[in-house]
Amino acid sequence: MRRALLLLLAVAAARAQDPRELVRRSIEQDQFDWVRMKDYTWQARSVAQRLDGKGKAQSTKEEKWETLIFDGEFHRRILERDGHPLSAAEQRRQEQKLDDLARKLSAETPEEKQRRVADAEKRRKHDFEFLSEIPDLFDLKLEGDAVVDGRPVWVVSGAPRPGARAKSRDAKMLLKVRGRMWIDKATYQWAKVEAETTGVISWGLFLARLNPGARMVFEQEEVNSAIWLPKHLLLSGSGRLGLLKRLAEQDEIDWSNYRKFTVESKVLPGPPAGGARR
Repeated sequence: MRRALLLLLAVAAARAQDPRELVRRSIEQDQFDWVRMKDYTWQARSVAQRLDGKGKAQSTKEEKWETLIFDGEFHRRILERDGHPLSAAEQRRQEQKLDDLARKLSAETPEEKQRRVADAEKRRKHDFEFLSEIPDLFDLKLEGDAVVDGRPVWVVSGAPRPGARAKSRDAKMLLKVRGRMWIDKATYQWAKVEAETTGVISWGLFLARLNPGARMVFEQEEVNSAIWLPKHLLLSGSGRLGLLKRLAEQDEIDWSNYRKFTVESKVLPGPPAGGARR
């Protein structure tokens, strides 16, 4: 009996450290937390730089916003542009958008709300279903252990398997990407992901092209000891938009100030446009 138990434990431990199983579980956990993200509000800041041929910034655009949740709908309210608060007129426009959304949601019938929620869930599954193909498309290797932000992680690297065939259109782009994941040992969540394109990726009837060497660095953090949410994103690369326009950009986003709803709230419509606000 004891030998059988030890054998089962050994098999379970080996399975837990199988790179395909680690990645599969991490994808499942990531999607689980993505659904729960609607219980939080947050702030974010983005910096977008247009680069010249030597990699120096030609122009920079900054934006800070707050994401609010209205009956399951994400709404972005702009707070700053290029390091400056919005003008009074821009602030009014932002508030008007909130009022319009609140009024629209409050006027929904139960049937309309059900359709809206179902459509949103369908879009979410479609947008992320390609990730589930990674374990089958990639040659995954467990590189070892590491520590990220004081937490033990597994390090898994991957590159497309020769002859691998993607099922979905989005997953086909993965066949021109290689990367590395840092997977938290306690939660199987992505602490960090790095990826790099190895070939030209085209989309939109081939009018947009991303060149080899484009990089992505994505980091997450545990919030309230309950959920992992985005912390930092870096995207850099060059490509072409249309037949002639060549682009080289670097974009960064930092997320912060996550707050969980503590009481159930109901969205109420604001005053009519032009009406007084208290």
